[in-house]
Amino acid sequence: MEFKKRKILIMGAAGRDFHNFNTYYRENENYEVVAFTATQIPDIVDRKYPKELSGPLYPNGIEIHDESELPRLIKELSVDEVVFSYSDVTHEYDMHKASLVNALGPAFSLLGTKGTMVKSTKPLISVCAVRTGSGKSQTSRKILQLITEAGKKIVAIRHPMPYGDLAKQAVQRFADYSDLDKHETTIEEREEYEPYIDKGLVIYSGVDYEAILREAEKEADVILWDGGNNDFPFYESDLQIVVADPHRVGHELTYHPGETNLNLADVVVVNKITTTDYENVLVLEENIRKANPNAVIIEAASPIFVDKPDMVKGKRVLVIEDGPTLTHGEMQYGAGVVAALRYGAKELVDPRPYLVGSMKETFEKYPDIGTLLPAMGYFDQQLKDMEETIKNTECDVVVSATPIDITRLIKIDKPIVRVKYELEEIGFPKLKDILKEKGFL
Repeated sequence: MEFKKRKILIMGAAGRDFHNFNTYYRENENYEVVAFTATQIPDIVDRKYPKELSGPLYPNGIEIHDESELPRLIKELSVDEVVFSYSDVTHEYDMHKASLVNALGPAFSLLGTKGTMVKSTKPLISVCAVRTGSGKSQTSRKILQLITEAGKKIVAIRHPMPYGDLAKQAVQRFADYSDLDKHETTIEEREEYEPYIDKGLVIYSGVDYEAILREAEKEADVILWDGGNNDFPFYESDLQIVVADPHRVGHELTYHPGETNLNLADVVVVNKITTTDYENVLVLEENIRKANPNAVIIEAASPIFVDKPDMVKGKRVLVIEDGPTLTHGEMQYGAGVVAALRYGAKELVDPRPYLVGSMKETFEKYPDIGTLLPAMGYFDQQLKDMEETIKNTECDVVVSATPIDITRLIKIDKPIVRVKYELEEIGFPKLKDILKEKGFL
């Protein structure tokens, strides 16, 4: 009897999907991956996962389609199994997809840690979260500071954000601002990479995460996995730190794969405790203890630093916040709104009457965005639309809480105030104590 390969369709969003393919399917002759579908990310569909990355079993690459085409693809490609491979969605959302797929015939599955995590030759710390926007970035920066002060070379690897030429983006190294232009990075990428460059550190990203790891190991004593959204790590961790947000208490148990991270955690950082009712913190910590009684809990805040606070008082302010936190992260405000109100803004100007092009589409897709503007720049036109929206908005001052200097990418014809935030642990234990105990310091 002739052996028949199992036909796989991978549902993704240009990140976990490619990693699952690379680690689990690329060299596995028992399977044939017949297509990817994509959502969440603009301009990724109608492209191919390139032959340069897909390996000898896929000499023509693999087509990427919009997720809306899933029913047609299942039928036309005789799909046996659909593998869900993206993050920051509710368990309910996930099972609605499963119900659709099962009704159409195929099995529906999720790949776990076994078979998708790559082992490093160097000690490795991972920083993940139960939801996007919980505070991974400032937690990662704190760890970088502690390891560097101990005299060790730490190199970061960031969860993928490959929105351009995937073959060219297989392995990306960022150590200088010129690297951002060289690799044609989006705003979302720059938000993650610039803080490392500011501190004279190296960060890698790209598409092929085993190849990326092997390059990073050549120049590191310690590897830091800087996770994206609420995905779980691509690498086996010697210490797994997970950040939780009491502003969205309950989400740690109801979002995929954030609950996986909660169950994997060695340490859970309960962040932002000074900007919410402490009752939320207590409920969150009780949920953590029930789910993962062995995890160490660290309480923390993310204090805000404003470069020109006097420019805010009494002014009509347009706030720009980190994009993913406001869109699929479902937060209605961030550090920019907190800073504007704290320093006496007369009014938070609603940008919706002034939206242009793709910015209007963003608000239509995510109607619960608050009175602020998400930083969106996945492609050149989106940057132009954001620039035009800001230009049109009748305000006195722009308060920008995105981690990058946004004026490097667009022209802002109004005074701009920048907001930054860092991690501040409250009480004991602290991350330094944990890192010492685990032999990292």
